[in-house]
Amino acid sequence: MSETQSPEPSNGGPSEAEVPAKTMRRTVLAGIAGNVMEWYDFAVYGYFAAILGQHFFPSDDPTTSTIASFGAFAAGFVVRPLGAIVFGHIGDKFGRKRALTLSVVMMAVPTFLIGLLPTYEQIGVTAAVLLVALRMLQGLSVGGEYTTSITFMVERGDQKRRGLMGSFSPAGGSVGFLFGSAVGAIIANVMSPEALHDWGWRLPFLAGICIAFCAIYIRRHMEEDVMVAEEEKEPVSPVITAFKEEWRSILKIVGFNIYNGVSFYLIFVYVSTWLHQTAHVSTADALDINTVIMVILVVLTLAFGWLSDRIGRRPILITAGIGLILFTYPLMWLMHHESLVMVFAGQLGLTVIAAMIPGCAPATMVELLPHHVRVTCMSIGYNLSLGLIGGTTPLVAAYLVSRTHADLAPAFYLMAAAAVSLAFVLSMKDNSKAPLK
Repeated sequence: MSETQSPEPSNGGPSEAEVPAKTMRRTVLAGIAGNVMEWYDFAVYGYFAAILGQHFFPSDDPTTSTIASFGAFAAGFVVRPLGAIVFGHIGDKFGRKRALTLSVVMMAVPTFLIGLLPTYEQIGVTAAVLLVALRMLQGLSVGGEYTTSITFMVERGDQKRRGLMGSFSPAGGSVGFLFGSAVGAIIANVMSPEALHDWGWRLPFLAGICIAFCAIYIRRHMEEDVMVAEEEKEPVSPVITAFKEEWRSILKIVGFNIYNGVSFYLIFVYVSTWLHQTAHVSTADALDINTVIMVILVVLTLAFGWLSDRIGRRPILITAGIGLILFTYPLMWLMHHESLVMVFAGQLGLTVIAAMIPGCAPATMVELLPHHVRVTCMSIGYNLSLGLIGGTTPLVAAYLVSRTHADLAPAFYLMAAAAVSLAFVLSMKDNSKAPLK
């Protein structure tokens, strides 16, 4: 039976006719609310990594401090697979709403506390330990937030526009990054470098509590899943079922998300530090450029999600892989320039290619999995890839530059990631026109 003929889609979500515009808007708003909060924090941390390194991991060598700071950043990703298991179980067993509400609370509190943390100079190594602990708590939260929000929006949205609905989740994350970049740019421009270093870096973390309150309010008033009651009766843990029945799908999600994570955290997080340390671009200029780029990324992500509903996910994902392999090095070479126009042009080129991935990947993952273990499988596969490979990208990139003394060394890391993911994409079917399982 075709999707339009079925009054009860197999995934338990509403059919196209059952989704009025008002409900669609509420679904999107509830889905992206937590992403905005969570990626706002990750952006702020990435953009002020060098300053945080000096305060919490002081060293005579600024590069060593930066690497240590990105190590703390990576710590939040290392625990994401554990968060994936916890929130995957909650999302599949007790409902998407419960998982989404809990995850945003677990992100908001550590964000605020980072802004209040005493530094190494004040309490010694305890400061570094506390920072890493807060990052790990945030990592647990992110382990379930992103994939649960994707699942929620794609399942409850227009089934003929699953690509577009799914792309709202990474677009929401990009909006969070945009907020973080904009706040960072404003602070860097209005404060003296000394004040920014001494205490100004705390302001973006403290301001994040405002976004958190909005996200929590929206999530508490969202509708519950339509199939929760049935799935709560299932005695078997979704985690056990996921590994027993869908381990191949989990591996596919791990594989094709490698270039997703590496490209995002290299191009939009590490790049500000890279431009400042290797191309000698001021922090203010780097953040200004990144703010404009993030606006473009949001638009392109939604555009490629929309396009994937018309031509399929696979062609776009393949194009992204080939594009990153061929053009990453020359575009990063273009960014390694004293002219801000050239820097902007290089980052824009990378953004156009990289935006294809988050535009298509969300719906691709949802379409690969059955409803009863969808959140669990997506969370485990996605967070293994993003946590262990994507989240460590700034650390690896900083190490490569330091070890090889080659400013463009990170380009080869992204090219290798693209080659691996491209192989996985080529082996996958395109389910964009098929009903959800």
